[in-house]
Amino acid sequence: MSKLHDSKKRYDNIEIPTELKHVVKDTIRESKGKRKKSMPFKKWGIGMVAAAAIFVASVNVSPALAQTLSSVPLLGSIVQVVTVQEIQVSEDTYNADIKTPNVTGLENEELENILNEKYIAENEALYESFLIEMEALKEAGGGHLGVASTYEVVTDTEEILSISRYEVNLVGSSSTTLRTDTIDKKNEVLITLPSLFKDDAYIEVISSYIKEEMIRQMESDESIVYWIASEEEIGFEAIRPDQTFSITADNKLTISFDKYEVAPGSMGLVTFGIPTDVIQESLVSNVYIK
Repeated sequence: MSKLHDSKKRYDNIEIPTELKHVVKDTIRESKGKRKKSMPFKKWGIGMVAAAAIFVASVNVSPALAQTLSSVPLLGSIVQVVTVQEIQVSEDTYNADIKTPNVTGLENEELENILNEKYIAENEALYESFLIEMEALKEAGGGHLGVASTYEVVTDTEEILSISRYEVNLVGSSSTTLRTDTIDKKNEVLITLPSLFKDDAYIEVISSYIKEEMIRQMESDESIVYWIASEEEIGFEAIRPDQTFSITADNKLTISFDKYEVAPGSMGLVTFGIPTDVIQESLVSNVYIK
């Protein structure tokens, strides 16, 4: 029990910057609001999950857990993405497996800290939400609950590093949320979707192409289904200005949607490659997209 206590104490003592604490608080508040409508539960603390098998690991404590996914020379340093922390809960019908990535080796320490603090805040919010829902289910007589969070380096070149984080709700039909950060490794800046374009006209250009591609795919394969908005149907109308995106190793733009965002769950996460000639006139330059 002392090892379990020490692990939980290390997790609780992780410092979350003031500007990121709202991410955690908003998620916890949302979970509480949902549960209050359906089932009552009393105040609790992290100590109530002492029976759960919780394992928190850091690179400093256990280097074996630090799986290097990227190792590329950069201005005399090495950029790495490693698993800095893993939380596992296995208790009857309640399971969680939450892995937190950590970027090291950037000379731009401010960017490095912002990314790593964000990753910790996201997973702390997910973990706290899981605990709230687990306790609520216990008080209601039991149930099944599972969450998982992992990450993948989807692009790693001399110029670009794209890190995708996947958050999966494993209960019922399950849902998957995708977040991706794309970094210019030479200039050490975070690339956003709007920053690639001259103005917001890219939203309509990309959205129109995706709708056409959805229709083309459905016409060529009857097993493919997308939800496209029309006068009779609710569905995809346009991408968000900050829609999830990544840049491939051959410098092409991809746009991604969460599970259930534009298609039935059977389609899973959906990604569309955007031909450069479709967006060429909207691009600021061809430094990133070619």
